[in-house]
Amino acid sequence: MAYVIAEPCVDVHDRACVDECPVDCIYDGLRKGYINPTECVDCGACEPVCPVSAIFHQDDVPREWAHYSQIEREFFEPHVSGLGNPGGAAAIGQIEGDHPFITGLDAA
Repeated sequence: MAYVIAEPCVDVHDRACVDECPVDCIYDGLRKGYINPTECVDCGACEPVCPVSAIFHQDDVPREWAHYSQIEREFFEPHVSGLGNPGGAAAIGQIEGDHPFITGLDAA
């Protein structure tokens, strides 16, 4: 299980969740943050600090944003972002891209 960052985060980049994450599993794309489902320990520390209520437990993602669970998983596939499971976001820094679905969204 893992947490998911959904659409309210697109173009926000607040980073409160990144600062709160004890395992450094929230990666920063150009338009949205991504929680690595393999690295997430399901602690929930990120959820209450999100100023736009964009973070949900995988089982609680609202229906209209359910596809964000798949987007989070796919983002960490090497053919999408080139990342795989690097083992920590801090060493990576901002990623110069996003999942194709996010790239295709209109700017906020």
